[in-house]
Amino acid sequence: MSQIPADPDAKMRLDAFSRLDELIRIHGSALPWRILSEGFRSASNQVLFATLVEGIFKPRQMSGILSIKTVVPKPGGKVWYEDQVFRDDQIASPDSIIRYSFKGTNPEDPKNRGLRDAMIRKMPLIYFYGVNPPGQKSLYHPLYPVYIVGWDPVSRSCEVAVGTTRKEDALWTGLSLDERKYGMVQAKYRLHQSLFRERVIEAYNGRCALTGLPSLKLVDAAHIIPDRDEDLGQPDVQNGICMTKIHHAAFDGNLIGIDPDYRIHVSKSLLDMHDGPMLEAGLKSLHGKTMTLPAHKALWPDRYRLDQRFSEFLRMH
Repeated sequence: MSQIPADPDAKMRLDAFSRLDELIRIHGSALPWRILSEGFRSASNQVLFATLVEGIFKPRQMSGILSIKTVVPKPGGKVWYEDQVFRDDQIASPDSIIRYSFKGTNPEDPKNRGLRDAMIRKMPLIYFYGVNPPGQKSLYHPLYPVYIVGWDPVSRSCEVAVGTTRKEDALWTGLSLDERKYGMVQAKYRLHQSLFRERVIEAYNGRCALTGLPSLKLVDAAHIIPDRDEDLGQPDVQNGICMTKIHHAAFDGNLIGIDPDYRIHVSKSLLDMHDGPMLEAGLKSLHGKTMTLPAHKALWPDRYRLDQRFSEFLRMH
């Protein structure tokens, strides 16, 4: 713990991390803004994680910044910062850092100086990565601890690296290059999964494409081509279909197939099985039906990927 006293906000940072751990256990990795807006308790204080309008946030109870935030631009809306345009490209890149834009154009703005101070003091921060456009229904995937590891007044941006440890005596010691690389690999994987899931579910309005079931707690984002395929397995919406967890498992196991014309096929092994109403109504009755597609054609499943996946289904049956 010898490194911690240099940061007077250490206890609040640890309490913030602990509360995020709890929220993620309850709500999953993408947290609703309505939950985040409640903040967290530290001693007798109720402290905010962030605000909707600020990208770089310092709670009034703290001497240094606690969090940074990137949002998804609203369709047709104004893009204020370069990292809004290239944010997902950065997550897809092999870089071991994420570039984060300053507030405005003045490097000496107090918020930008707060980033520089966080770099000098090696302070662990929280990065709230927006999953969908900001608002009361928006979702954020928190990355923590993250560190400012570069601060450039010329490009008016800083470099953010993701930590690899949550041990208290190591949180204020900075990151080695290997730790940056490993931390970013882990963070990008988590972000890919989170962004893919939430955006696919949003495209289908939270409903299973096969049954119409509307429960968010019961649906998943199923990959058409698994993400281990480097060419076709990208976590984009056109490589996903919203399904209930049982249909997702059946699809992954090639017990259900979907052809390039969006028709559903149930394997002969299931069709020949007789085991009660769940099997009959929940799976067998889907055979020959057409899946429900997103309202926007640009979000429909990619026919080429479906063709590749359906060929695998046919080979197995």
